[in-house]
Amino acid sequence: MDDEEDLSNPKKISNEDSISQKHSAMIERLTNLHQSRLQQQEISRKSDSNLSPSFESTKSFLDRFSSLKQAIETELDRCRNISDRESKSILIKSDLEKISLSISNLEKLVAENSYFLPNYEVRSSLKTISDLKEKLELVNSELLPKKKFAFKSKSSKTKEQNNVVVVNENVIKENDVDSNVKVRDSPGFRDKEGVVLIKHFGDLEEGEFTLENLNSCEIRLIGRLRAIFVHKLKNCRVFVGPIMGSVLIEQVEDCLFMLASHQIRIHHAKKTDFYLRVRSRPIIEDSNGVRFAPYLLVYDGIESDLKECSLYEDTGNWGNVDDFRWLRAVQSPNWSILPEGERSGTVYISKSETSSENS
Repeated sequence: MDDEEDLSNPKKISNEDSISQKHSAMIERLTNLHQSRLQQQEISRKSDSNLSPSFESTKSFLDRFSSLKQAIETELDRCRNISDRESKSILIKSDLEKISLSISNLEKLVAENSYFLPNYEVRSSLKTISDLKEKLELVNSELLPKKKFAFKSKSSKTKEQNNVVVVNENVIKENDVDSNVKVRDSPGFRDKEGVVLIKHFGDLEEGEFTLENLNSCEIRLIGRLRAIFVHKLKNCRVFVGPIMGSVLIEQVEDCLFMLASHQIRIHHAKKTDFYLRVRSRPIIEDSNGVRFAPYLLVYDGIESDLKECSLYEDTGNWGNVDDFRWLRAVQSPNWSILPEGERSGTVYISKSETSSENS
């Protein structure tokens, strides 16, 4: 009887309808919220799929690096197996030059991608490139044993006056084979003491250049070039325009370097300051007392040269140094940031000093 009375009560029925409507509204809101979250997750998933995670980028790089390496090795083997080498020496020479350029491009590829690659992969790739260069040199000596590097000074002038050596644009030229085959025989300044050495590379990118066995010298290299090799410098000041490829520095002490390059490797350096602009992280090995600061070199036209070499923007990598001999998680004691109060000011070098016509 009580139940019949409750069912006949309009007020109770109204309350139950209200509760049912609220419940339905709540279910609808929860359903809509769930659908909204699913849609948002789908949008995020699609957005993320357009990005390249570091492991995917590394895999892509390694696949490309391996493919290019294999192509270079195939070409080297093909050259080595050429019959009738004497009659085909010109073609062999051209092929070796192309292989040398391919190795340079492979080295550039490592430099441009080293910012996201694990250190191990960078070291492994650089070791592979070093092995390819050695193999190229070996093949070159086998196929063209009589061809050696020579330097020509024909129709050019080198003058030493007031302890200043000024080199004209065409002072040193390589013979037929690309200088990548033997970097130590590339054009350069060698065996000088207490002089100012100046070289202008003109309007076009040139090849490698070597600085070797210099003491108490100031070196100014103006313009663009592909690579520079430094060996046995003491108490020197080195100012270099943008470098499209790499810099290799060995056995320097009490020096100052201003360099802009895609890749910089430093071995056996002591008490030396480096003012850098570099695309990848600088690498040091077996060095101590080295300090780093941003690039401060200026000459007329340097902005254009930096842009041509893809070095116009400062990545800040001058202060992100990798010490390959220091494997601990804490900061390596072998290098430091050069305090601002001890840094050199902007260094301006003039093009008017670089050729005999303008001196």
